[in-house]
Amino acid sequence: MSKSLNRVRAALEAAGLPADIRELGQTRTAEEAAAAVGCALDQIAKSIIFRGEDSGRAILFLTAGGNRVSDAKASALAGEPLGKADAALIRAQTGFAIGGVAPVGHLTPIRAFLDPRLLDFETVWAAAGTPRHVFPLDPHVLPGLTGAEAADFTL
Repeated sequence: MSKSLNRVRAALEAAGLPADIRELGQTRTAEEAAAAVGCALDQIAKSIIFRGEDSGRAILFLTAGGNRVSDAKASALAGEPLGKADAALIRAQTGFAIGGVAPVGHLTPIRAFLDPRLLDFETVWAAAGTPRHVFPLDPHVLPGLTGAEAADFTL
C-alpha cells in the first residue's frame, strides 16, 4: 500500500471516520470517477491546487466535480495572486501526486476553501492519495476535518 494512501487512511481513522477506501482503476476526470462509483458528477470533490504567487504556498480548493474554479474569485479569497501549481510543488507540500490529492493526509498544513455545492449532498467522493483510489464521506465534516472555509470561488 502506498505511503500516500496510508496517510489518508490514518487521517480518516484519527478523525474517527470510516476509511472506506475503494480502488477504481485509473480515472482521469471527475466524470470518469463519478461513473466508476455511480454518483452524480457534483458528488466528486475535486482537489484543485494553486500556488500563491506571493507566499509560494500551495492553496487547496475543494470543488464539486462539475464546477470550475474562477481564478479571480480564488485569488480574492486567497488574498494574493494565484498561479499554476506544478507537480513538484504539489508533491513537496501535500505529499500527493497530481490526480490523487486528497483533502486530508497532507505532509504540511494547507490553506483550504470549500465549494458550498458539495454541502448539497449526503455523501461526496474524494481522492484517497492516488489517482486510482477514492473514499466517501459526509461533506459537512470537511470544514472541521480540513480547516476549509466554505466560499464562492466557482464560475
